[in-house]
Amino acid sequence: MSLDTRMQSLWYGNSRVAWLLLPLSGLFAGVMALRRWLYRAGVLKVIRVDRPVVVIGNISVGGTGKTPLVIWLARQLSAQGLKVAVIARGYRGKARQWPQVVNAGSDPELVGDEPVLIAQQTGVAVVAGPDRVADAQRAIELGADIIISDDGLQHYRLFRDCEIVVMDGDRKFGNGFLLPAGPLRELPARLQRADLLLVNQRGASMHASVLKEALQYRVTADGMRALTGSECRSLETLRGQQVHIVTGIGNPRSFISALQATGIKVLPRILPDHARFTPQDLQFGDALPVLMTAKDAVKCRQFDAGGNCWVVEAVVKMDDATAAIILNCIRAKLHH
Repeated sequence: MSLDTRMQSLWYGNSRVAWLLLPLSGLFAGVMALRRWLYRAGVLKVIRVDRPVVVIGNISVGGTGKTPLVIWLARQLSAQGLKVAVIARGYRGKARQWPQVVNAGSDPELVGDEPVLIAQQTGVAVVAGPDRVADAQRAIELGADIIISDDGLQHYRLFRDCEIVVMDGDRKFGNGFLLPAGPLRELPARLQRADLLLVNQRGASMHASVLKEALQYRVTADGMRALTGSECRSLETLRGQQVHIVTGIGNPRSFISALQATGIKVLPRILPDHARFTPQDLQFGDALPVLMTAKDAVKCRQFDAGGNCWVVEAVVKMDDATAAIILNCIRAKLHH
């Protein structure tokens, strides 16, 4: 069992080990509180760039459905005639210089998997790097009218005009503890300062509210395409069949559940979040299909993965009223 899997079990299970880590969580809380105070007091400078910034982030670690929402919003704002740029951390990217301008053909080993995925699925300018202010400045140089920050809720150095916090409706806040005893980067009280709270309900009802005043959306599986080539199929073609899945995402259970909901029998191979893929990871010695997420697929272009590998497409679904609230909130911030 990988360290990532063990931590997920610790945070979202009933493990008593979490209580042993609470002193470290207290230290983490103190450091975060001091850091926030330093920014509020002006000791650390908050920098406002010359374009509006929308931050889409979370208060917990990984797997909330944040990146699909970034992709959805980038498409929506682009359709309204705005030149959108997305900035991202480039987590685990090995580039020697930052920021990096990312396109659909960029190497995820250098710039991270999520920035490449966003570039592939939106066509907008994407800039990756650990310094969000430098990323935003580079995005402006590329002609951005508006900047979406994929994550970065806790990157207080960059001023944000609008904050959208995303939450997993199934896992919620896990055991409710801060890192490392729990999955939380900040306490739930932080949600009160955000402009919008969106709950990814996954398989639950779109109308079941987890928190008062929260908006609902879902990230769902929507067909599959061949990893190599252009063939597309419905997931219904696999109903009742066994398939292998290989995935390295923050919440693999959500991917497994989405496939099982369509009647597919899943044989999972779970890798750590953002794991590097190798040809051996996709080999099982049988003829069963191998399915993966689009985030996983960007890391499999550098080698021959075989002809029976498929990418499951994820789409954001929400009702028109929810979409209007999100876009109107951002529009109001822009006018302000």
